[in-house]
Amino acid sequence: MAQKKVWDLPVAARRPWVGINEPLALTRQCELAGVNRSTVYAPHQAAKPDQQELGLLALIDAEYTRHPFYGSRKIKIYLRDLGYKINRKRVQRLMARLGLAGMAPGSNTSRPHPQHKIYPYLLRGVVVTRPNQVWSTDITYIRLPRGFVYLAAVIDWYSRRVLAWRLSNTMDSGFCVDCLEEALQHYGTPEIFNTDQGSQFTSEAFTSVLLKKSIAISMDGRGRALDNIFVERLWRSVKHEDVYLKGYATLPELLLGLTEYFVFYNTERTHQSLGYDTPDQVYRTGSGGGSTIVDKFSATAKTRLEIETKTRGSADQLHGIGDPLKFNALLS
Repeated sequence: MAQKKVWDLPVAARRPWVGINEPLALTRQCELAGVNRSTVYAPHQAAKPDQQELGLLALIDAEYTRHPFYGSRKIKIYLRDLGYKINRKRVQRLMARLGLAGMAPGSNTSRPHPQHKIYPYLLRGVVVTRPNQVWSTDITYIRLPRGFVYLAAVIDWYSRRVLAWRLSNTMDSGFCVDCLEEALQHYGTPEIFNTDQGSQFTSEAFTSVLLKKSIAISMDGRGRALDNIFVERLWRSVKHEDVYLKGYATLPELLLGLTEYFVFYNTERTHQSLGYDTPDQVYRTGSGGGSTIVDKFSATAKTRLEIETKTRGSADQLHGIGDPLKFNALLS
């Protein structure tokens, strides 16, 4: 009789009686309470996103894309100038959520898993003279009205060609592995593959794919934001030339839009640093590309090169095959 009275109560009233951390087995608790275990494991309804926080994330993302050397202090000043009452601690939290950090040496938000192996950086002083010599990858965030999604891409350093890309609504290594495997399937194997030290790239699932193909693994040094400059430049182009202009509302819209953009980027968009050829043309012909990342780049050298750029008027005159690729040319 008592059990019948208990079961007369609605399931919503009986479900709180079951606790995952209780000493009694969960199966037995559900049996006594008369509820199905699937209702206990059912995911809770997602909280409604904070519109103000989404707005701040969007502003930070856009400003950091314009000025990737900005840290939390300058981002805080930027937001305060827009009228937001925000402190540096909150800016740091929001930048960490976006995985952003200023280019100056400092704390690194792309932290590896403590049990994952970190590989040395192999590209210091290496002259890239042919397609498929060096590939690299990275992840960025793209804002949608109801949150953020993640974009990964694999790029060929010689030609700047985007070899593969993937979107995901989670930050796990799975979509990075899928992106890598697609590039390997369609374009063969590079000699060196460069990544940052993020846990997605240091994971065994990712590195094992490279090791099975006998590809040398290179990982950016901490505090060396220019080590993966070509992918960073790609993110700036994607956001300013497509994402910010079109304001995608849904993931399917973004997927379709990026499909069109990357075709344009590879086959139609010319690059000053490639002699105004397209990445696709340079990749196919094996001529007109190339780069070298300098070992050190002092503030004095940067200032001198900025003056040279203004005087000469062309990034093409600042570098050639076998010469260090200068800072301004990297951003062409």
